[in-house]
Amino acid sequence: MSFNPAVHLPAHLSRADALWLVFQDGRLLVSSDPARGLLPEVRDIGWFGFGERPRHYLGELDGKPVFTLAAEAADVAPADYYFEELRRLMGMLDSSLFRIAGRAIQILEWQRNHVFCGRCGSRTGLHAVERAVVCPACGFSQYPRINPCVIMLVTRGEELLLARSARFNRPMYSTLAGFIEAGETAEETLHREVLEEVGLKVRNPVYFGSQSWPFPSNLMLGFHVEYESGEIVMQEDEIVDARFFHHSQLPMVPPPGSIAHALINSFVQGLTPP
Repeated sequence: MSFNPAVHLPAHLSRADALWLVFQDGRLLVSSDPARGLLPEVRDIGWFGFGERPRHYLGELDGKPVFTLAAEAADVAPADYYFEELRRLMGMLDSSLFRIAGRAIQILEWQRNHVFCGRCGSRTGLHAVERAVVCPACGFSQYPRINPCVIMLVTRGEELLLARSARFNRPMYSTLAGFIEAGETAEETLHREVLEEVGLKVRNPVYFGSQSWPFPSNLMLGFHVEYESGEIVMQEDEIVDARFFHHSQLPMVPPPGSIAHALINSFVQGLTPP
């Protein structure tokens, strides 16, 4: 699948094969019928009762226009459909479809949080041509914002530093990560976060890649980095366990589709003979 993002509403708004991403409190409406596509198309939206809801045009997925809208809390999923947490759909969705679903949920959350102007409190309205809300009283415009983060795999020889977050409800270990603070570079954040979370000093950060992560609205900047010195001292309100694992004896790690998995996999593959 290939996704071309866009902002402006297309001329083919009423195309019968247009795809719809309908979210209710962060959960995506998907089909339980194998004979149908996973997502509803525009022909379905009318009888779902969602036809007049405000919508956002997201772009095209394999040539099909894609829209998103928010269902209300009282809305019930139609027959043969159900609302599912986006995290649980990660393994079911093609990477392009997961990307556009992540884009959709972030735009809907931004719209929900900016009904009123942050400066004067007046009700806002959507900009005519840009992805923005505008205050008619003071003219202040508000655009969707993302939170830049670093995510880093610390390695020591053939070992990987992995930690179990206090937020995990499964015995899963992952790489360290943290938000970039005002005035920081990504590299400065990396050194600070590793020191704060596990008490270690690191060196030689090498940029790996990035991933948009819609939980809630993050841009993850991935790095490989080498252990330099120190003993593990955990930040106990954040981490319940952290240790170095040999690459051949890893615990449960994040699933494919996440940049944490990609960081781990790329390091292990580099050590494993072909």
